[in-house]
Amino acid sequence: MARKTFFVTEAMREKVRHLAGIGVPQDAIARIIGCAPKALRERFRDDLDRGAAEANAIVSGSLFAAAKAGNVAAQIFWLKTRARWRECAVPDGTAADRDAEMGSSTVLLLPDNSRDPELIQGLRDAQEKHFARNSRPQASELGT
Repeated sequence: MARKTFFVTEAMREKVRHLAGIGVPQDAIARIIGCAPKALRERFRDDLDRGAAEANAIVSGSLFAAAKAGNVAAQIFWLKTRARWRECAVPDGTAADRDAEMGSSTVLLLPDNSRDPELIQGLRDAQEKHFARNSRPQASELGT
């Protein structure tokens, strides 16, 4: 018994693009338009790809607009997925942990702006004190 001839129309192509864009599985799209899944993939390959790409472009545009408008969740999502920003855990036993245990204050390394010599000298002294206290002894100092 011969198969029924399947004719592709522009209305079908538009429907396939729309359904692919909203994420309908290909097997379901094939059932909706009345063809086999293999025929759908062969005859509507460009429409399947284009529908998904157009939907992604629309959603990306909306996400970008929301991020620019100040939506923090959208900004975080964008940076993690597009800019590859990652959160990382601070390893145990870091210098910050040791400083907290010793009750010392945090030392910031600031650029020298040559505006206040007294402040600059105070910062240099604090840096030297901080690094002297937190430096690890070298192997030669340990007698090994």
